[in-house]
Amino acid sequence: MPAKDTLFEEDAIASSKKKPAATARRKTADQMAAKQRDISVSEFFTKNRHLLGFDSPLKSLLTAVKEAVDNSLDACEEAGIVPELSVILEQTAEKRFKMIVEDNGPGIPDTHIGKIFGKLLHGSKFHKLSQSRGQQGIGISAAGMYGQLTTGKPMRVISKTGKRKDAVEIVMTIDTASNKPEQHSREVIEWDKDHGTRIEIEMEARYQKGMRSIDMYLKQTAIANPHLTLRYTAPGEEEVVYARNTTVLPPETVEIKPHPHGVELGRLIAMLKDTSSRSLQGFLQEEFCRVGPKVAKNIIAAAGGGLTEKSYPTRIARDAANKLHDAIQEAKISSPPTNCIAPIGEELIIKGLKKEIDADVYIAATRPASVYRGNPFLIEAGIAYGKPGGVGLEVDEESGRIKKKAKVDVTEDLVGAADEPARLLRFANRVPLQYQQSACAINKGIIGTNWKSYGLTQPRGSLPIAPMVIFVHIASVWVPFTSESKEAIASYEEILKEIKLALRECGRKLGSHIRKQKRIKREHDKRSHIEKYIPHIGIALQEILGMSDTERDFTTDTLEDVLHKSRKF
Repeated sequence: MPAKDTLFEEDAIASSKKKPAATARRKTADQMAAKQRDISVSEFFTKNRHLLGFDSPLKSLLTAVKEAVDNSLDACEEAGIVPELSVILEQTAEKRFKMIVEDNGPGIPDTHIGKIFGKLLHGSKFHKLSQSRGQQGIGISAAGMYGQLTTGKPMRVISKTGKRKDAVEIVMTIDTASNKPEQHSREVIEWDKDHGTRIEIEMEARYQKGMRSIDMYLKQTAIANPHLTLRYTAPGEEEVVYARNTTVLPPETVEIKPHPHGVELGRLIAMLKDTSSRSLQGFLQEEFCRVGPKVAKNIIAAAGGGLTEKSYPTRIARDAANKLHDAIQEAKISSPPTNCIAPIGEELIIKGLKKEIDADVYIAATRPASVYRGNPFLIEAGIAYGKPGGVGLEVDEESGRIKKKAKVDVTEDLVGAADEPARLLRFANRVPLQYQQSACAINKGIIGTNWKSYGLTQPRGSLPIAPMVIFVHIASVWVPFTSESKEAIASYEEILKEIKLALRECGRKLGSHIRKQKRIKREHDKRSHIEKYIPHIGIALQEILGMSDTERDFTTDTLEDVLHKSRKF
């Protein structure tokens, strides 16, 4: 048996032999730090494209079309042009499609085309507090990046800014490492439009019809934008035209300053550092909306901490800024102005629903503006009720009699069957939301509404069962989406409350219609039973009144005729 010291020596030798291998696998702090490098936003979204809505070939094609259409509508409305858009989808290979979107907007100067289409997080709407479809400056450049990533082909942009200007065609890609555009060619071409923009992107995609298809997205866009003329050509199909039913553009929105109640402490500190105001009172009045001299003085007095009206904003310490923020949150300040948002309006909601949906009754309601986190917003709701193509009952206005409605043939509709859940149309700043319905505040607001009190069937935790379309629109200077793909709205308490109030207003009108229809049906059933026995009543009255058979044959008379003749005799 070996000695104890010998065993220890052998273990030490074995241990010393293993150490170099273990040490070789380890990295020093300097070696690890040397591998750190910046990540461009393009690189990030290339690896995380699902965050932008490009997580499947089917959804990617819809997302690309949506981003291009949104940009075109924003540009047309901002320039005061009644929009005319063309959307064309061409299949170029088994799993490849080319998306073409063309508008009659103001066009884009060729010096800005590269940044708008070839640089993520570049735009004019992120810092602007007024209603617009785009918000982040990501969408259309991300669509080009996805096309480049899946096909290796560049995007093609044509733009013309005026009748006497040249049309410019630019072919470009995105340098994802630096998040900068790479222009491959620039050419002046002939284009028969006075002004406008055309974007072409080829991408790996899949096309199919259905409730979450491009076809349905464009149909819903036509509903929420009745001033739009939209021409759409699906792969291998004839052109479909969604004609406008008004030439009135949405009201022009006005950019507002931040509301004090929506500013967090960190942002307030940054604003204090960046302001050009030379006094604290001037800072509060100039950098925020709804803050006048009196409100500013009250806030400064409540903040204390040595702050005065003449305190220099850039020299205010963090502790003093914290007290100022607390005083702002406690101050009574009027709600922000609402001329920064442009609702669709009850009349145009009904016109839009009638234009694309055949139903028995149309209802709409627009709520007064409200506020969440200092941001103004407004909720609108609409309902189209009744199965299209069905035969209902109505009261004739001239005779007062009950008659059957004429059957209307429709090729495509949004209204489901009477035993199916109601169809939901969600909109944010006039843009249809197609995915993540269950995570959206609009869906939660509808489920949280008691539709049974309005004469409808509603399973627990579900949408009401009815041949009905429910339309809900939120208009806001900043829509709180749950992700960058802009598919669902966050469930802020203030937003949920307004959604429910708008739905209840529509529900009360719908309940009156349903009760009226039930009353008419009961009366119709009673008349049907009575008229069934009119011939027998006629014969009995002949015998009782001694009338001759030649005077009148009661078998073809209505109930009103029989009663009239009985009173006559």
